[in-house]
Amino acid sequence: MVNYEIKNGVVLLAEPFMLDPNFRRAAVLLCEHSPEGSMGFIMNRPTDLRVDELIDGFPEFTAPVFEGGPVQMDTIHYVHNVGHILDDSHQVVEGIYWGGDFEKLKFLIRSQLVLPENIRFFMGYAGWDEGQLLDEMAIGSWVLAEMHQNYLFKSSPEVLWQQVMYNKGDAYSVIAYMPDAPNWN
Repeated sequence: MVNYEIKNGVVLLAEPFMLDPNFRRAAVLLCEHSPEGSMGFIMNRPTDLRVDELIDGFPEFTAPVFEGGPVQMDTIHYVHNVGHILDDSHQVVEGIYWGGDFEKLKFLIRSQLVLPENIRFFMGYAGWDEGQLLDEMAIGSWVLAEMHQNYLFKSSPEVLWQQVMYNKGDAYSVIAYMPDAPNWN
């Protein structure tokens, strides 16, 4: 069984019976981890909203907005695979970038150089204060998994938690198919 260290670019999978509704069966891409704290985005909570409906002057764009987490739900963040053309992007892992020049992003969208399949928008984020994520890991709230860009850009959000858990193999592949509530057995 492979254990991953907590670092930028890993996936945090909520343990199967986590009671916190903010993170129940969540698959979180960890974008920043340091001794001061951690932050990332829940990849499997799409909304019915589009980014062009939320931001005035944003070009028409059919990309859905995801609930990134319970912190600062009035902010918009984006993760993409076009860091080579979007200035000021921060590489999270190979093929996945966070942020970048917002005005240039709008230009790239208008020019159809960035398409909905290249980017994910998030309202809010998941955040942990200094030591909080390590404490949650110590009590078994999260399972770490390796991130792959297909999880973000190609996988169906509705089955992402299950898919990543299954891909870990061993006992995790059994956990992936556990019902959401034990009384459903």
